[in-house]
Amino acid sequence: MATDLRVLRQDDWDEWYDNLIRAFGGIPESAEERALWRELTDTDRSLGAWDDDTCVGTAGAFAFRLTVPGGAAVPAAGVTMVSVAATHRRRGVLRSMMRRQLDDVRSWGEPLAILTASEPEIYGRFGYGVGTYHVNTEIDTTRVRLSVPPGTDDVRLRYVAPAEGLGTCEAVYARLVPGRPGMVARIPGWERLGLLDPESEREGASPLQCVLAERGGEAVGFARFRIKAGWDAAGPKGTVVVQDLHALDPAAHAALWRFLCDIDLTSKVTARGRPVDEAWQHMVSDIRRCSLLVRDSLHIRLVDVGAALQARTYQAPVDVVLDVEDTFCPWNNGRWRLTGDPKGASCARTEDSADLSLTVRELGSAYLGGVSLDSLAAAGRVHELRQGALTEASVAFASTVPPWLPHGF
Repeated sequence: MATDLRVLRQDDWDEWYDNLIRAFGGIPESAEERALWRELTDTDRSLGAWDDDTCVGTAGAFAFRLTVPGGAAVPAAGVTMVSVAATHRRRGVLRSMMRRQLDDVRSWGEPLAILTASEPEIYGRFGYGVGTYHVNTEIDTTRVRLSVPPGTDDVRLRYVAPAEGLGTCEAVYARLVPGRPGMVARIPGWERLGLLDPESEREGASPLQCVLAERGGEAVGFARFRIKAGWDAAGPKGTVVVQDLHALDPAAHAALWRFLCDIDLTSKVTARGRPVDEAWQHMVSDIRRCSLLVRDSLHIRLVDVGAALQARTYQAPVDVVLDVEDTFCPWNNGRWRLTGDPKGASCARTEDSADLSLTVRELGSAYLGGVSLDSLAAAGRVHELRQGALTEASVAFASTVPPWLPHGF
């Protein structure tokens, strides 16, 4: 029997969410976390697949605004909560949800869809390309020292209760959003995710702690973290587990990292999901003892090629015709003339000869400027049809500030 795909109803949320939790291992969340996700779920933008009265598939799409090169905040569907019951794999459930969802996103007038993937190979066949990367690190603070910039000692640090400092931290975050591609403007209510602190998920670490960085009475940064105590025969070997760190200037950034690396009774700092270009990497005395691991982060799908390419600016003047293949969203198929520069851009259909050919997946990877068209061409995924067009487009699409997604969803 074919599954019934329909928009989620409020009365079905519990079963829908239970199906999602089971698909991701079946470990129940805290009552607080479950209640918050119920509040944040936009049922009108969520889908469920049903086999008779049983939910066998889930998918959601939050209404986000994504910063793109040039600083514009572009409407983007934040795809999340995607699951298929293990009993219903290989029956086309996921494909049917992706088909319906992208049709919906197009009808909502949102030119982009974005997601973070549990497994990166899943979404390429639906036109998503890896557009941002992040760094995970484990710093051996017994062997690593930081050389900090002038002004670091002028930054005052003070502890605050995480809930007490939430408004101040969110104001810092909001000031940073327009300055880096890949950042997502916070929807009201989402800031509370950063305060969730169930003991079952601390893995033996302390409750969440928060430190504000201030200068002249104004907040210029913050860090949220936990301490996981540890001892051996030689003494204390605790770990500082960083959850969030944002700063408005180099001195505040350095002050926060120096603080984290100097906390008493600890010998290690771990942090996940940090920017690939973060400045602390140039302050440490020994980068080899920081165990850097680069991973994929944001996957990007151009739902409307013309509107998406027109929404951003370009680092250098560009005038190229792109022959785009998009088998899953055929309205994007064909040739598009992109003209742009640092001030703006236009993108429209054309009958002119193509300069580059690629799929919509490669456009998604290159869209925020963190993945070069030139590197994709070297992998055989972009083809130059006019000599010089690849270099022109690669330079134009690049971003001087690498994209980064610090906002989980």
